[in-house]
Amino acid sequence: MGYLLLTGAIAAEVAGTTAMKYSAGFTRLAPSLVTVTGYLVAFFLLAQTLKTIEVGTAYAIWAGIGTAAIAAIGMVFLGEAVSAVKLAGVVLVIAGVVLLNMGGAH
Repeated sequence: MGYLLLTGAIAAEVAGTTAMKYSAGFTRLAPSLVTVTGYLVAFFLLAQTLKTIEVGTAYAIWAGIGTAAIAAIGMVFLGEAVSAVKLAGVVLVIAGVVLLNMGGAH
């Protein structure tokens, strides 16, 4: 159940961060509300996750996967530059999450 909650927390954080791009510095109401709601849901679900998953592991997965997802969304959908260095960074973040799961999540 913990990993299901963590997946929801990651999705809410990614949605909130993506909406923040469209909020124009919190001057547009709808994307601003999506941003605030996304972060509230993300932190609530992350807090629930911590009942069953160690804080270091949960937070690292949440932050790492969220960062990789936002980087990918930026490159694929928002026209951000794609480079070998950025792609390598995303791969390293994902590798780090895999290693955390293999070494400390159980």
